[in-house]
Amino acid sequence: MSTAPRFFIETYGCQMNLADTELMAGVLLREGYERALGVDDAEVILVNTCAVREHAEQRVIGRVGELKRHKRAGGVLGVVGCMAQRLGERLLERAPHVDFVAGPDGYRQLPVLIGRAREGERRAATAFDATEHYEDIPPARRGAASAWVTVQRGCDYRCTFCIVPMTRGPERSRKLADVVREVAQVAARGVTEVTLLGQTVNSYHDGAHDFADLLRAVGGTEGVRRVRFTSPHPNDFSDRVLGAMAEVEAVCEHVHLPAQSGSSRVLRRMLRRYSREQYLDVVARLRAAVPDLAVTTDLIVGFPGETDAEFAETLSLVDAAGFDDAFTFRFSPREGTAATRLPDAVPDGVAAERLEVLIGAVRRVARARNAALVGTIAEVLVEQEARRGGLLQARTRQHRTVVLEGPVSWIGTYRTVRLVGTTGATFTGVPAATSLEVVGK
Repeated sequence: MSTAPRFFIETYGCQMNLADTELMAGVLLREGYERALGVDDAEVILVNTCAVREHAEQRVIGRVGELKRHKRAGGVLGVVGCMAQRLGERLLERAPHVDFVAGPDGYRQLPVLIGRAREGERRAATAFDATEHYEDIPPARRGAASAWVTVQRGCDYRCTFCIVPMTRGPERSRKLADVVREVAQVAARGVTEVTLLGQTVNSYHDGAHDFADLLRAVGGTEGVRRVRFTSPHPNDFSDRVLGAMAEVEAVCEHVHLPAQSGSSRVLRRMLRRYSREQYLDVVARLRAAVPDLAVTTDLIVGFPGETDAEFAETLSLVDAAGFDDAFTFRFSPREGTAATRLPDAVPDGVAAERLEVLIGAVRRVARARNAALVGTIAEVLVEQEARRGGLLQARTRQHRTVVLEGPVSWIGTYRTVRLVGTTGATFTGVPAATSLEVVGK
């Protein structure tokens, strides 16, 4: 029976956190650790955290309190990620059952932090490292269908509501050759879809190559059939990037384009650096370059000073942009951000009402767009077993979710399906005519 220490990582937050969890697993596996079957099977428990909203932090703090019951004698409980970076030593003071904290640039130190914790030393590893890209550490990926590939870390935009520059440090991009090498390694294992990750991914620049160069290089890598990216910034869609999106066959017809508000006045207070009109112009340019493009977004309500009229502009943006879906949020003040100093806070009740109205508007537009697709044919990549028993979950090039019947052996393969129904958000698909079916990878 193996005596190697076993680890379990519980992950909260965005795709960057999911990719970082794969990276941390790579660090530990390289040092001889093994994956635990669950939290009760682990000597080392790590909680990978998000700091974007206060609710997310409170949820994690509550969960960390629960996990101390699962901590074995001599075991280690660590909090990592953005919340760990933001709170640092304060988290150790607040939660005596936490043995160490490590920010996004501290994952290389995990074996040392765990070893010191076993000796009774509690530490915080939260220094930024502008050179850290973890190039020598292969992420421990588990998915058979798709892979996250981080191309950029940190952010230089200073949106007044956003904590990310304080939790992930300044923007820096990996060398194009390093990214392509990782993509080629992923493709060699049979994974045909990659998602390029960065805080403002389309501002990627390694000193010699921009995001257009990266799309062309990744899209031209042998074995890569689909290329996605998230999340871009509306200001960084140059003509070169639009040209690459239009010309590289592997680049999927989907852009998640955070708007945050439909009001130019609110956008100025957010320091988003574009107006409503400029945002809609970017959407129009994207759709002109990439036919059949699906556009999803992020929207915030209740930002300080937001009036009824400004909220109405956000509602009208949903129709004007024709969003296929949106992540919607109430404004969450984050310590250290400029928005906490803005006057005219929107009452919680008002913000909650606006959020419900916005969710209804997004669902109405998305439902209408999706209903128009029923009866059409789509290529899907089968990703995993669906939550509904006996079904598989797949995704179109436009990032639409489709459930269908089929054997688990289809996971990681492409199928051609007819979309026969929709709940408004998810489609039901059936295999199309045999002559249209795409088998294999």
